[in-house]
Amino acid sequence: MDIFRPADILLPDQNKCDLSKWSVIACDQYTSEPGYWEKAAEIADGAPSALNIIFPEAFLDKGDEAERIEKINKTMRRYIEDGLFEEYKNSMIYVERKQYNGKVRRGIVGAVDLECYDYSVGSESQIRATEGTILSRIPPRKRIRENASLEMPHIIMLIDDREKSVVESVAERRDDLKKLYDFDLMLGGGHISGWLIDKKGIEDVMDGISALGDSELYRKKYGADGGGKLIMAVGDGNHSLATAKACWEDIKKGLTEDEKKTHPARYALVELMNLHDPTLEFEAIHRVMFDVDPEAVMAALKEYYPQASEEFRGGGQRVTVVYGHTEKKLYIKGSECSVSAGTIQQFIDDYIEKHGGSVDYIHGGRVVRMLAFEPNRIGFILDGIRKNELFEGVIHEGALPRKTFSMGEAADKRYYLEARKIKK
Repeated sequence: MDIFRPADILLPDQNKCDLSKWSVIACDQYTSEPGYWEKAAEIADGAPSALNIIFPEAFLDKGDEAERIEKINKTMRRYIEDGLFEEYKNSMIYVERKQYNGKVRRGIVGAVDLECYDYSVGSESQIRATEGTILSRIPPRKRIRENASLEMPHIIMLIDDREKSVVESVAERRDDLKKLYDFDLMLGGGHISGWLIDKKGIEDVMDGISALGDSELYRKKYGADGGGKLIMAVGDGNHSLATAKACWEDIKKGLTEDEKKTHPARYALVELMNLHDPTLEFEAIHRVMFDVDPEAVMAALKEYYPQASEEFRGGGQRVTVVYGHTEKKLYIKGSECSVSAGTIQQFIDDYIEKHGGSVDYIHGGRVVRMLAFEPNRIGFILDGIRKNELFEGVIHEGALPRKTFSMGEAADKRYYLEARKIKK
């Protein structure tokens, strides 16, 4: 069973579509900045655009969910019927993304087999979540996906390929491949280029991924023998992949065994990256609380963690607290969580349950400071984890606390570009 495989990938016909207007950032970005999405709409300006077939989470609670979803599904069908897409059968695409800082990130677009993925606690599947999955976040996403004709990935999967034998092997042969697209992304997203991987390249990718499960190599890397081998981990888009899995579990109940093997909903389109790509940087996901009294939150935090101190006393998890003109560091000891994201999340959940308010998850300290400057808000800026700890931590301890890390700043998140049919 191949956990990562070629797919029938759709790309907009560039004679019918301006890709710089088509490609938009992942729907779970800029959730507290609807102005970003308004600017994206101005750029797309009536042209064919992925913006018309996604549901930005900034608008999830606006009371028009059913109407938005119906419009998305109609637009998907219209794009297909109008022949907007060119289909690349049984393919993989090598992608290079030049970020705003000039660094080039490399990946491969293909499909993962959802039968090899399990997001439940204690999972020993070959594909696993790196962070805890919030089950309540799946139903609204299911409503978007369950009747959709297409999927577009903002999911990024990671392999712990220390020998750099998979993605990098394709990169070395890039100039021998057919270039499919090459354009600037909107709103500070940098530049993206893609090449169609040939048959030899696809075989090398699949062989390289298979080799990561070698028992001796696995034992040397992780000191682990028993249970299933973790080969691929979710780096971004955890709840999107979980939603694809939940939809597949519903669909397959009505299928024969032969139908289950080939049904398109069994797979999910993703971009595969090497954890050890030098451009891959793990960023902490910060928190901002809304509709709260910042001073009351600070007092409650110190009561919740009595060993917390504003002075560094030889240890503790560091959290930077910001509200209004105030910015201070707290060093928290005595938490049962090994990472600061879990430590602060436990407090936030407890506070909101008792006193009300809400929380949003923010990429970038600058955005936290901007949001927390407004009255009745308080922000928590967290330190990130070291990426070399990721696979070993998931293998030995299970999924990390939710919203622990992100790969890069918001502007560097994956943009929607490729698509795939998920209905027969």
